[in-house]
Parts: sequence; C-alpha cells; structure tokens
Amino acid sequence: MKKIDINCDMGEGYGSYIVGNDEEVMPYITSANIACGFHAGDPHIMNRTVEQAKSYGVAIGAHPGYPDLAGFGRRSIPMSTEEITNITLAQLGTLHSFCRAHKVDLHHIKPHGALYNDAAKNITIAHAIIKAIKQFDDQLILYGLANSALIEAAIEAGIRVASEVFADRTYENDGSLTPRSQPNAVISNVNECVEQARRMINDKQVLTVTGELIPIDVDTICIHGDSPHALSIAQALRNMLNFN
Repeated sequence: MKKIDINCDMGEGYGSYIVGNDEEVMPYITSANIACGFHAGDPHIMNRTVEQAKSYGVAIGAHPGYPDLAGFGRRSIPMSTEEITNITLAQLGTLHSFCRAHKVDLHHIKPHGALYNDAAKNITIAHAIIKAIKQFDDQLILYGLANSALIEAAIEAGIRVASEVFADRTYENDGSLTPRSQPNAVISNVNECVEQARRMINDKQVLTVTGELIPIDVDTICIHGDSPHALSIAQALRNMLNFN
C-alpha cells in the first residue's frame, strides 16, 4: 500500500463562531486545508491554525473559495475567469503571509466547496485557478477531485497534483460527489468511511450511490473538519493506514 496523505478542511470558524475540532483532529492528519477568509476563517483563526499545523508537523494548504460567508462557500457564484484567478490569488497571498510569519512553507492549494466542484467539471474555471497557481507559486501541489477536469488541466499545465478522494462523502456514477442537497451525500458511520477508503486505496474503485463500481485514483483522503465525526474518522483512517 502506497503512503496516502490524510487531509482535513480546517480553520473554518469566523469571529466568535467555532467550527470543527481542529486541535483535536490535527494530530491524526498529515495535511491541513486552511480557510482563507472568503467562505470562512479570519486573520486570528488563520494565524492560530497555521501555528497548530506547524506544531504537529502538518503540511499547510490554502483552501480558497467563492466570496460567500453566508453560504459557507457552498453556493456557485457566477464570476469571470479573471475574477476567479484574482480571488484565488488574494486568498493564497493572505494565508501565505501567516506562513511567512511562522516560518513554514505553503505546501498546497485545495479549492473549497462550490468552487472545487465547479472546477472539477468546468475546464474554464479549472484554468482560471491554475493560472493563479502559476502566477503565485508553480511549485504548489494542487489537491483536486480524482479524475476531474481540474486534475487533468493541472497536469497539462505542468502543476503537481494530488488526486483526492473522500472517506465521508458518497459518489455519483460520473465520479462527482453527491450534492449536499441530497440526504445520502454524507457518510456519518465511521466504519463505512474506513471501508470506502480501504476499497479506494486497495482496489482503486469506489461504490457509487447506484451500486456501480467506478475506477478512482488516490493520493490523498479528505475528511471534513466541520463533521461531528471528524475526530473518530481521522483516528480510524490513520489506524487503517498504519501511520506510526
């Protein structure tokens, strides 16, 4: 079994609102995707989350999304390619400033929510994000949905990629994630999450909501920090992957 990264979306509170159990989950992951202020997060939360990630030796990634605090970045917002490039650059720069302050590298970028899902299917949006990466730092690793347009576009552009899968989400037959508007979109049972991850890693397949097995590539497994089961899932995945 090749070494698989465990990543988690973090720093997604805002002001006095706390989202997720970041500090409890942090010891069990290897990469953190930190909200950059557009869908969640603020300067104080970003600073604290970068500091925590550094203390646990966790790789730090930017988690840019649409400017949508009210919708937690889970609503698609019509934007030009120039606007998407610019909001991505702005969020990369913001998180990078905290990395500089703590003398730690920015390791990767993973779009958030609706921006992530839109880029997975829309090659124009994918190229707009990739343009921002190339302008900012073409050595960043792009975390994107396995077998998606975003991964394909990044590879064509010479950007390093990590094909991402989800232990706690269900899949459609086209390899996309089941929309959160559907009642079966999220897997809350820890054992089911682990078994889905095991199948994706060992068999390079995932079982869709209709019972079809489709091929999938795996470099990194995501768990959602805002899930009430995030800690249990992270612990179980780390145990399954035999991390020391």
